[in-house]
Amino acid sequence: MDDLAHRQLASIAEVLEVAGAAGVPVWLRGGWAMDFQLGAVTRPHLDVDWYCWRDDADRLAALLLARGWRVDPRMPMELQLDLFAGDVEVSFAYLGRDGAGRATVGAGSWAGTPLPAGMLDAPPGRIGSQTAPTISVAAQIEFKQMYPIWMPERPRRPKDADDLARLRAAVD
Repeated sequence: MDDLAHRQLASIAEVLEVAGAAGVPVWLRGGWAMDFQLGAVTRPHLDVDWYCWRDDADRLAALLLARGWRVDPRMPMELQLDLFAGDVEVSFAYLGRDGAGRATVGAGSWAGTPLPAGMLDAPPGRIGSQTAPTISVAAQIEFKQMYPIWMPERPRRPKDADDLARLRAAVD
């Protein structure tokens, strides 16, 4: 595991500490969610991706900014919360709720779109002694499969195909 991965794991621990103390639920998504569900760091990661409720985002941002985190000026905060902890990039995609209380996309052109049922109900994942809430493996697979269809301008990358194979193997 390289130095960046160690700093990313430290940022995950810090987010969990801050969010937990404030009663703000968060869930890992993307590559780190996969790694925590598989129990090991499987590849280098460019950033750390999370979900949080849109209604909690401003409070979470204030708490992390008070600890020295910085806003990523390249990303509009109305779409998602993008921060830096030192050289570690961290993003929080927003969750919303529909009239029945189900999780939906919380911002952007897809706002209100239902997210996979059970996505937020996965058991925590673990790498070593560190645990973290993650989105479900089934949701991770669905997202990895569907991104090139939902966003044709974003073709499947080799790492996405590798991740799909790892996740499917974990389910089998």
